[in-house]
Amino acid sequence: MLAFWIIAAVTGLLALTSLLPRSNRTVWWVRVWDFPRLQQSAVALILLITSAFFLPADAYSTWLLVSIQLLCGAWQFWWIFPYTPFAARTVKRYKRKRDEKKVDEHIRLLTVNVLEHNRHGVALTQIINNNRPDVIVAVETDEWWEDQFRDIEDDLPNVVRRPQNNLYGMMVYSKWPVTNLEVTELVQEGVPSMHFDLQLPTRTIRMHCVHPAPPSPTENEKSKQRDNELMLVAKRARNEQGPVIVTGDLNDVAWSKSTRAFLQESQLLDPRMGRGIYNTFHAKIPIMRWPLDHVFHSDHFMLVELKRLPPFGSDHFALLSELALKREE
Repeated sequence: MLAFWIIAAVTGLLALTSLLPRSNRTVWWVRVWDFPRLQQSAVALILLITSAFFLPADAYSTWLLVSIQLLCGAWQFWWIFPYTPFAARTVKRYKRKRDEKKVDEHIRLLTVNVLEHNRHGVALTQIINNNRPDVIVAVETDEWWEDQFRDIEDDLPNVVRRPQNNLYGMMVYSKWPVTNLEVTELVQEGVPSMHFDLQLPTRTIRMHCVHPAPPSPTENEKSKQRDNELMLVAKRARNEQGPVIVTGDLNDVAWSKSTRAFLQESQLLDPRMGRGIYNTFHAKIPIMRWPLDHVFHSDHFMLVELKRLPPFGSDHFALLSELALKREE
């Protein structure tokens, strides 16, 4: 009897947290349940196995619980399915021998949330040196991190800095010149985003670097500011004529309604689809991981490489993406 009530209570909690995001409420304690859909799928599977072992198969209550568990598990997995290897890939893989004549340029982009009070700058610098990115977008950067990155300016001399001590500093380091720069606070004071052109030898890429504040009890009570910023960036990206990349810590998971709305509005692609989830947060708590750091791009690119880099003391992993820019036809 005790096993039944424990399983019933956990099943009820799973059903409640599965239904909460359907309410369309923007308050943080509702929106937070967009994040752990992978973990909730695992909970549903564990409940099914536990029910099979501890509950009588001929009881109506058992089948009711099992039905709820199946529905919740299927519902949660439906959201994350596009980011499994079983789903269709929206971005074509670049193959050197086959595609090298179709490509103008490659760009290696490192997107990283350094965690402002993290002081393992040497470890991150070593990761940067090992992976040789062309462009680095770093967020949560303060003056200390600005000093740590001085050495990489020899290889990446084009720099845009906005160090801050409020967890929303941002810095960009590029091998190529940066033009048409706009550093702006689109929605919220103290939360900047950067918008600029990368002048590659043969082409120009428009980049949008963002780090909106999350819905949380210590930040914004509701998700409206984050969602509004994402939609403003989506509209900018959609109006661009050439190649576009949007990257940063979006404080939102890839499968949420807000990110799906962003992709639909911007008409950008997510290279993770059909390849994997690439969880970048939380680096120190393996059971609580989800994809918060993103790279979205227009159909002008093929994917060369996408990987999560080793930990360096932050609560985020760095994300490295290499994109091949298709030649204009």
